[in-house]
Amino acid sequence: MTLYRRILSFLKPHTTAVVLAVVAAAIYAVLDASVYVLLISFVEAVFSSGGAAQGAGQNAMQQLLDATVYRLVDLDGDPLVAIGRIIVLIILVFAVKNLFAFARAYLLARAEQGVNRDLRDAVYDHLVALDLGFFGRVRVGQIVSRLTTEIEQLRVLVTREMSRLISAVFEFIVAFAAMLLISWKLTLAAFVVIPAAMGIWGPLVNVLRRRDRRVLHLGGEVNAHVFETLSGIRLVKSASAEDRERRRFHRLTADYFRQFMRAELARSLAVPMTEMLAASGTVILLWYGARLVVAGELPPPQFVGFLGLSLKLYAPVKNVAKFPATAQPGLVAAERVFEFLDAPIEIGDAPDARPLPDFREEIVFDDVSFTYQDGQTAVRDVSFTVPKGTVVALVGPSGAGKSTIVDLLSRFFEVSSGAIRIDGHDVRDVRVHDLRSLMGIVSQETVLFHDTVRANVAYARADASDEQVEAAARAAHAHEFIEAMPNGYETVVGERGVELSGGQRQRIAIARALLRDPPILIFDEATSSLDTESERLIQDAIERLLEGRTVFVVAHRLSTVQRADQILVVDGGRVVERGDHITLLAKSGRYKRLYELQFEDAPAPTA
Repeated sequence: MTLYRRILSFLKPHTTAVVLAVVAAAIYAVLDASVYVLLISFVEAVFSSGGAAQGAGQNAMQQLLDATVYRLVDLDGDPLVAIGRIIVLIILVFAVKNLFAFARAYLLARAEQGVNRDLRDAVYDHLVALDLGFFGRVRVGQIVSRLTTEIEQLRVLVTREMSRLISAVFEFIVAFAAMLLISWKLTLAAFVVIPAAMGIWGPLVNVLRRRDRRVLHLGGEVNAHVFETLSGIRLVKSASAEDRERRRFHRLTADYFRQFMRAELARSLAVPMTEMLAASGTVILLWYGARLVVAGELPPPQFVGFLGLSLKLYAPVKNVAKFPATAQPGLVAAERVFEFLDAPIEIGDAPDARPLPDFREEIVFDDVSFTYQDGQTAVRDVSFTVPKGTVVALVGPSGAGKSTIVDLLSRFFEVSSGAIRIDGHDVRDVRVHDLRSLMGIVSQETVLFHDTVRANVAYARADASDEQVEAAARAAHAHEFIEAMPNGYETVVGERGVELSGGQRQRIAIARALLRDPPILIFDEATSSLDTESERLIQDAIERLLEGRTVFVVAHRLSTVQRADQILVVDGGRVVERGDHITLLAKSGRYKRLYELQFEDAPAPTA
């Protein structure tokens, strides 16, 4: 029941539209049944003459007709006039009924799309608040699938399937009441097959839930494969791996097809079985109703109306019986969507989080350690102090923990033990927005959006003027190549900046960080994608911009860190050496070996 309550909670903001739709559905059901009641009067007008219509069985339905229809239609007069009046009433009922059908459909569509919007907003808002560790554990394609396919399934359940259920309930109640007014005996006979119809769907529910969950999972895997292939299309083509990726994709779609058809096999078999039961029920009604008519217990016109109402009765019964099975894709989708909504936000503002408006003195790493959820320790007992306005470089082999250390400063991950303090404030005790607003980050993996150069540079400062954007681009040595582009700063860079070279993308990212003008700059392998000339230009720009800023430089290439005030050599998650360039070379330790490996002269070629 908890799952159903959570699903229904998304309907709460749309209560007015839903309630009005329910009212419209109820009125529609009454008017729909009224057509069959008028059919009784029509048959009587056609086959009866004079007062014969009142002579056959004064049951409850006949009394209702006498009190309503027959006050407007005089069956004792001209039959053609009576028939004409009944036809006019039928047309009027149909017209009003369809007005309420329109109102029901429109109001449900409004609620449906509102639920769709709210679901996507809720999942997206939660996703962007999750820590980076979550995105390291979950494939992007699965995330996209839950934001699209599975929310669509949930929307169908919350609105379309539930509206069918509600409409079916009203239609059943009205048809059942009208049938009782005609004959309680015949109504009882109509219910002989209903328990069997309900019973067909019961055993299918658990089977369908398992199969639908598998279908949705495979749908997410298909999306994930498409996303990964398109994101890495350059690698796929350079490795001539098109055929391999096609085979992988074809296997996934074949698995999806097989699982989907297994689910549909069970779902589709139940439909004809239910139809056969409905047909059996109709045969029983024909046989038993004919006996009642022959025995004089039921007027023939009312038997005709009863048959029409019974057909209206079986349709809602079938919809109610099918609901547990047809709802399974939506319920499974709801479980998967709520898995994301329930993913804990591990990094956020503490209840008593304090503001951090500025950075004035120093950053302190105090015995910091960090362990991933899988138990792998990435940082061990790291301690160092960075006074304001100094440059600290972290160097070492790949996987040593350099990037993780600066990620901990930004609270992309939370320290497992120890503390990081800015001006004496533990970063866990200040507002995350304030903390990150002090930093400009340029990473090795350059992120550009499918937008103009100007929009990408001004991403962190949407209110920046054209002059400020251009100044940042000049400082990053990007202005010249931007001006040479077809539309200058208004050129669209393409998905992930595909229209630019690696060095150009990196310089735009650096310009973006500089435009933000933060007191703390973090360059995480920021020059690794640049050629030697571009690297020199960026280093010159960085040298001019160091004044008044605290800079963290993560680098493999030691040419980028030689002027740092403090160099930390990281290996195995620990700081194994520290000092400036000259001091570390004099120690003849790990740093010197790294330096010699990168700068020793290449051996002369042999003949």
